[in-house]
Amino acid sequence: MNCALQIFLDDAWLDCTQIEHENDRWHWNHHVMYAVEHADAPLSLAEPVDTDIRAARTMPAFMYDLVPQGEGRRFLLGELRLPDGPSADFALICAGAFNPVGRIRVAEAVDYFDAHVARHPAARGLPGLTIDDVVMRSAEFKETMFLHGMLGTGTTGVQGAAPKYLLTQDREGLLHGDAILPDADAAQHLIAKLPRGKSAADGKVLRNEAAYMHVAAALGIRTHFALPMLHGDVLLVPRFDRAVRDGKVIRIHQESVASVLGLTGFDVRPTLFEVVSAIRRVATDPAAETLEFIKRDVLNLAMSNTDNHARNTALQVVEGKVQLTPLFDFAPMYLDPEMISRVLRWYRPDSRVELTDWADVLSTLPLPESEREALMQALRQFAVQIEGLADIMDAQGVDHDIIEFLTHPIDTQVRQLKAL
Repeated sequence: MNCALQIFLDDAWLDCTQIEHENDRWHWNHHVMYAVEHADAPLSLAEPVDTDIRAARTMPAFMYDLVPQGEGRRFLLGELRLPDGPSADFALICAGAFNPVGRIRVAEAVDYFDAHVARHPAARGLPGLTIDDVVMRSAEFKETMFLHGMLGTGTTGVQGAAPKYLLTQDREGLLHGDAILPDADAAQHLIAKLPRGKSAADGKVLRNEAAYMHVAAALGIRTHFALPMLHGDVLLVPRFDRAVRDGKVIRIHQESVASVLGLTGFDVRPTLFEVVSAIRRVATDPAAETLEFIKRDVLNLAMSNTDNHARNTALQVVEGKVQLTPLFDFAPMYLDPEMISRVLRWYRPDSRVELTDWADVLSTLPLPESEREALMQALRQFAVQIEGLADIMDAQGVDHDIIEFLTHPIDTQVRQLKAL
């Protein structure tokens, strides 16, 4: 099975790479003209644009960012009549990666989507939805979901366990399946997130995610200029891999840290030292991105966001600058009924012993001494902000019982940072 990758540059989709899978071997290479003309636009920050033919026993790491997960995966498995498992990943990409996050898509998936829509002629003529239609799961919403399936809403292009819909808002404020609305009619791109399950805890996690993101913004963490807003039990999250300027849609390169590390599959657990190393290897300003990442982890620990897997941290290219994306998937995940644990930890590189004190972590990070001292000073200043975290959470609408539960982890972070 083969597939062709396309990249969005200068307001057009360009053929750039061929992927071939045969006899348990993977081969891929850039098209010669693409390599000659677009050396500054890689498919992956870890891979140069050149004319070399690559061969491996596993699918290229960056392709895993395109694999449908969650509800979109289940829908496509049914459509393709495939059993679930890693062997289905490539087939799912070839059908579902027609409009994923970032600026890369699969040409065969575009063909699959067009054939899907052709089987449902009414899908192209559906009116736009209001936010209330989505919140109330109106008849119009249900009809749109039925005719579009998980394809028409673009859900196959976003990963994660919670039900999500990729939607585009037109200039009249109405919502459409992201892949349905032409770029020329787009005003804003959104992710509509629903609770992971039907329990009260699922609703509480989603309800507080918006407040958590507002807290992060108040603390100076990099967040999108338009913050998530809760409408009923639907969280509308503005996308930061899309921008609309002068009537044109700009698609921004976005890539998980797992991809930058060259990790394949989904149950991948690099150490946080390895994550920092990957960020520093590609970031335009390694010192600034190291501080940003550590501040985010301080908040993860202080606010008990336990969902820190290797695809919940990503990098993007903005106006030629490589940096961490705005924060995403930041919520009180300690409440999740599935008891999600903190899978990425500060395991010491030589002994694999977990380090739980920031002084030990910072002394182990391989940094120039001048940068280490500047990092410690910045984190001591951050401790003053964390000391007031309870009041900030209250002002931003975090539930009071969550604030009370977080008293001890907040105190721990303040104590450790002040001691640096």
